[in-house]
Parts: sequence; structure tokens; C-alpha cells
Amino acid sequence: MSPSPQQPLSRAAVLEAAIRVADRGGVEAITMRKVAAELGVEAMSLYHHVPNKDAILDGVVDMVFAAIELPGDGWDDWRDAIRARANSARAVLARHSWALGLLDSRRNPGMATLRHHDAVLGVLRKAGFTLPMAAHAVSLIDAYIGGYVLQEANLPLTTPQDVAEVSGDILRSLPAGELPYLTEMIVEHAMRPGYDYASEFGYGLDLILDALEARRTAT
Repeated sequence: MSPSPQQPLSRAAVLEAAIRVADRGGVEAITMRKVAAELGVEAMSLYHHVPNKDAILDGVVDMVFAAIELPGDGWDDWRDAIRARANSARAVLARHSWALGLLDSRRNPGMATLRHHDAVLGVLRKAGFTLPMAAHAVSLIDAYIGGYVLQEANLPLTTPQDVAEVSGDILRSLPAGELPYLTEMIVEHAMRPGYDYASEFGYGLDLILDALEARRTAT
């Protein structure tokens, strides 16, 4: 619930309002004027809590990182810790897909951002990853999460029913007798009962984690 003009503003309230603005209109919608309007105040009021738009962007990135589950020490297998963190990151970024282009772009990362990176690196280093391998692992895993979320946000599919409808439309448009492998994929895979595109995330993530584990044990 947005604070009324009579209630004192705070930095947290400004950042929460900025996130709501971005959720509706993308990161380009974050302006001092629009955030102020979201809060029901004049733009000048915001400057008591944030010095400029860059400070807002730094802050919302930190809040997004704070919402992602930190991998802890209570896991027997490092892959389970990183898998839980990856699933949490996917869920958070699916709600705030505008943040994808901002997460690693800020020159003044906040403490939630820094703690997040430190926790992920800690899981990998404690599992026996060398420092270069830990860097490779973070880069690979985060690229997969970000790419999947971006693809998922732009697909015209949100439910298994959507998959069936879109697949059926594509199938009906295919030239008869041509493109046999695409036809096979649609008929024998995408249109089968129970298929859910969202499950592809877990399959791909497991491939990455298992490959990293094989590389870790080989070094």
C-alpha cells in the first residue's frame, strides 16, 4: 500500500514505489516524477531520501537481490543450494523482468547485492571449486537464469493450454509433408498431455550443475 502524502516518506518507500512503477512500465518508466506520483507527493520531496535517479536504480537492484533466496550452509550437496537459489532468482526475476538488464550494471552495488554474490561464491568455494572454476560457474549459471527468464517473458505461452493452442496453430500452418522433425516435436512432445514448458528450466539447470560437478571432481 502506498503511503499517503501525510505520512513521512523514507528511502525504502521510494524504492518500493519505483519497483511498482517499473513492474508496470519497465525500467525506463522510473523517473523522479513518476515515482513521486506513485507516492502522491511532489518530485522535490524525493530528494530528501534519494539524491537522483541513479540512486533509485542502485536501490531497486539491491532490493531485487534482497528478495532472492540466499544459498545457505544447510545442504549436503552444493548443487541443491545453487538449485534453490536459481529457482528463487527465476521466480523473483519473472516478477521483475525489467531488472535483468540492471542487475550487474550498477557501479555502486548495495550490501544485499554484495552479500548475495558472496554467499553464492561461498557455496562453490566450500564445495571445492577453484577460484577460476567458481567464477566460470557463477557466470554460466547466471547467464542461464537470465536468458531463460528473458525468453520466458517474451514467449506467448503461460500455461500448458497456451502451449497446445500455439502448437496447434503452428502445426496447421506447416506445409504438408515438409519439416518432418518440427512436426514430430510438436505432435509427439509439445502437444502431449502434461507437457509444461516451464519444466525445461529445471532440466537445463540440472545439466549445467551436473557438468560443473563433473568438471569439479576432475580437477
